[in-house]
Amino acid sequence: MTTPRPMRADARRNYERIVATAKAAFLEHGPDAPLDDIARRAEVGAGTLYRHFPSREALMEAVYRTDIETLSALAYELLDHHPPEQALRAWMRAQVAYAREKRGLATALKAAMDKESEVFALCKTIMSDAAAAVLKAGQETGDIRPEVQPRDLLLLAHGLAMAGDAEPSSSERMLTITLDGLKAQPT
Repeated sequence: MTTPRPMRADARRNYERIVATAKAAFLEHGPDAPLDDIARRAEVGAGTLYRHFPSREALMEAVYRTDIETLSALAYELLDHHPPEQALRAWMRAQVAYAREKRGLATALKAAMDKESEVFALCKTIMSDAAAAVLKAGQETGDIRPEVQPRDLLLLAHGLAMAGDAEPSSSERMLTITLDGLKAQPT
């Protein structure tokens, strides 16, 4: 098995510009945003877009994967710079904000992707690992309840984002109550 050659710097820049532009276009127009318009806005030719992303699904997967990688990387960055409980609180807030801001896009992207795809499985693993990292750090310091599971954090963030859509003014209050509920109880 051979490993793929790393991208040249200009190819990497084009790739990143296409993904960022596609994300904006998908947010603006939904998952059916014209690919030729994305190429034009990214200032690349259609051939460059299709060389990197042979299908709309491949581009949508790249946008989704990039968002998930960014959100999960934030967990580790927060752990590097903050005490575990603060890192967990900040990461949960970021998750809820991402889910609320990009919910329509993320739902459309996930719906268009094959649930058995490698990208979908990878994203699920990446987010689970990030949740486990912030959770474990908080549990090891005794700040977070020991019975909380990584998946609980992901489900709570998703549920809070959905609840916040129904009543945006209560979003921060519900998040604070939830985060307080994750704290270890004094014995």
